[in-house]
Amino acid sequence: MVLQDKLGRRVNYLRLSVTDRCNLRCMYCVTKDFKYIPHPDILRYEEMLRLIDLAAGMNINKLRLTGGEPFARKGFMGFIDNIMARHGEMDLRITTNATMIEPLVPDLKRLGVKRLNISLDTLDRQTFKEVTGRDHLKDVLATIEACLSHGIRVKINAVAMKGINDRELGDFINFARNNPLDLRFIEFMPMGDETLSDSRFWSADDILRQASKFANLIQVKRTSENRGPARMYAIEGGKGRLGLISPVSSHFCATCNRLRITSDGHLRTCLFSDHTYNLRGIMRNPKLGDDMLRKVIAAATRDKPLGYHLLESRKGCEGVCETQMSAIGG
Repeated sequence: MVLQDKLGRRVNYLRLSVTDRCNLRCMYCVTKDFKYIPHPDILRYEEMLRLIDLAAGMNINKLRLTGGEPFARKGFMGFIDNIMARHGEMDLRITTNATMIEPLVPDLKRLGVKRLNISLDTLDRQTFKEVTGRDHLKDVLATIEACLSHGIRVKINAVAMKGINDRELGDFINFARNNPLDLRFIEFMPMGDETLSDSRFWSADDILRQASKFANLIQVKRTSENRGPARMYAIEGGKGRLGLISPVSSHFCATCNRLRITSDGHLRTCLFSDHTYNLRGIMRNPKLGDDMLRKVIAAATRDKPLGYHLLESRKGCEGVCETQMSAIGG
């Protein structure tokens, strides 16, 4: 079975949140009305494996595990091991804040994990504490160094925020110049009860103009393997690359190939849509089986919306959706 929507977009990428728990309290993720999902509503690892098995049979060949912070969930390394044993051909990636995993890097390599996306919004210790509520910058940097030394590819995701990390652009460029990694700025997206503030929003085009003052940037052509949302730029004379992701100022809905499943088992076909499909309810109903799950996933995919149409319908400075980021999984 090939998953395809009414617009002809083929879906082969699944983002699966394993938990909404996290050891950080990032300002753009934990909103004032933040609440954890009740534990009984969180999918068990066995249920997640069942969904991954189904996804693999529906032509999903790329899987990203997210949170919250996925490594904050007990037994997560064993879960990775089970996935790799059952679906070694799948392109498995993990998004993490990297604060607690430096000792685990050799084991991740042994399990076959080839790529990590690491969330890092600043290279300044004090700013890190202000953004995340915790003092863990040195732990993140140590994890990045360990990954690179063990041959695990690293992508750094930095949420671009005026007045927060815009003054560090030159430092970020130098970090990418000196290390073989991709450093990607993502435009700030207000979620839940947040609003889009002109004083904080830092557009991808502005970042590119300012970054060009610090380095000669050479745009990388898109290929069949490099069809993600980031515009990538090689840094002349450098080891790494700069990427720009612009979900707000310049959408990439026409090429979106992903589905999301939240940690409480709800299928979400678009980040900007609050409409979800309750897969957990189907899985925990003994009268329903995998055929029903397949039908719901296929039907939901067919109705996958264009996110920018949803953004246009929202008023003024409203958030891009009503759900907080920690509950979605990024």
